[in-house]
Amino acid sequence: MLWKSGRRSRNVEDRRGSASHRAGRRPGRLRIGRGLGGIGTIVIVLIALYFGVDPSMFLQGSAPPSPRQTAEPRSAQENQLADFVSVVLADTEDSWRDLFASDGRTYREPKLVLFTDVVRSACGFAEAAMGPFYCPADQKVYIDLGFYRDLRKRHGAPGDFAQAYVIAHEVGHHVQTLLGISQRVHDIRTRVSRTEGNQLSVRQELQADCFAGVWAKHAQRTRQVLERGDIEEALRAASSIGDDRLQRQAQGYITPESFTHGTSAQRVRWFKSGFDSGDPEQCDTFGAAKL
Repeated sequence: MLWKSGRRSRNVEDRRGSASHRAGRRPGRLRIGRGLGGIGTIVIVLIALYFGVDPSMFLQGSAPPSPRQTAEPRSAQENQLADFVSVVLADTEDSWRDLFASDGRTYREPKLVLFTDVVRSACGFAEAAMGPFYCPADQKVYIDLGFYRDLRKRHGAPGDFAQAYVIAHEVGHHVQTLLGISQRVHDIRTRVSRTEGNQLSVRQELQADCFAGVWAKHAQRTRQVLERGDIEEALRAASSIGDDRLQRQAQGYITPESFTHGTSAQRVRWFKSGFDSGDPEQCDTFGAAKL
């Protein structure tokens, strides 16, 4: 991805080293996506769903951990990654501002919070092990940059555009919030069964994947940011965090009724749909007969 000459966003809130956290970070349990935000299925959430526990308890009910006393030095690599995230966020701002304006709407930019290990959001406390997430209550995207190491090493999805896809997916949840989609999904889920609620969650996550594809197409059309192999990197990342793949890794078998983000094939298909069309109107996963 051609990013170094790009604009940096003013909406990055850097809490690395200053946030409360628990010692002994548990790597590898990642999930991207969720209306509460987070682009895949966290093993924590998989286990919670499998045993019939509400996953939100891991956020809302958590007591604040004890604060870190000293900040760890940041490597040049981590600082460059933070710079990269700022550029990607700025690019999503430019893209969605244009897309909203073309529909007579005004885009309100989200904040992006960089944190280490544990963070407090308006949705509660969250650990880095849960992966990146979006909180609609404060309209912020949260990410521990260590997630990208797990994405590359544990899930076989390296590359800077795979990393950009993660941000674009979470921003897709912000777009859903601005359009009123997230609230409607939340309201319906309070009135239906757990299985039906999970099915709605899958459609919401796949739409965020599609919105990420729309961003990629718009960014390429207007700023020519893509390099050879970038789209393949994003598709590999989407495939690596499908519910079916993560459940097989975690428990050796799949339970489709507990899916909350969609299969690997579905995530790839909807990202491609967004990228091929470049049109948010083609991201109606809720009206789709086949996902």
